[in-house]
Amino acid sequence: MEAEHAASGGFNVAEFFSDPHTWAGVGLVIFLVIMVIMKVPGALTKSLDDRAAKIGAELTSAQALRKEAEAKLADAGKRQAQAEADARDIVEAARREAAMLAAQAQASLVEKLARREKLAEERIARAEADAMRDVKLAAIDTASKAAAQILTETLVGKAADDHFTASLETVKKALAS
Repeated sequence: MEAEHAASGGFNVAEFFSDPHTWAGVGLVIFLVIMVIMKVPGALTKSLDDRAAKIGAELTSAQALRKEAEAKLADAGKRQAQAEADARDIVEAARREAAMLAAQAQASLVEKLARREKLAEERIARAEADAMRDVKLAAIDTASKAAAQILTETLVGKAADDHFTASLETVKKALAS
């Protein structure tokens, strides 16, 4: 067919319209004209631009959320570090207070023991003094009875009375001191 077309040297309109490529080209041109008339490329471009804007807004929002999350994470880290430092301070203060209370308890115990020891020594001293006084009184009483018996056996009359009175005065003086 091409050979006949080339041999005839001219353009054959019937052949042109009977060729399927021609109709495919005409259909494509009509399709493209309809698309332009209906503003499909503009709508398609607008749709793509809207979608790109939406994606951009989502990316911006995601970046803002990420920054906010990082800030919150940093803040939480700071609060945790502060809480740990506070806990260490509290534990150290509790240890110091416990050591101070233990030292105070030790000092109080030593003081109580010293007071009790002093009281016990005072009681012992009083008991010794009371015992010595009782022994002296018993010795004086025994001596005076023995002296009275000896004197009554050896002295009679006025001499016995004078000697008894002098001895009684001696005993009173000894008891007074």
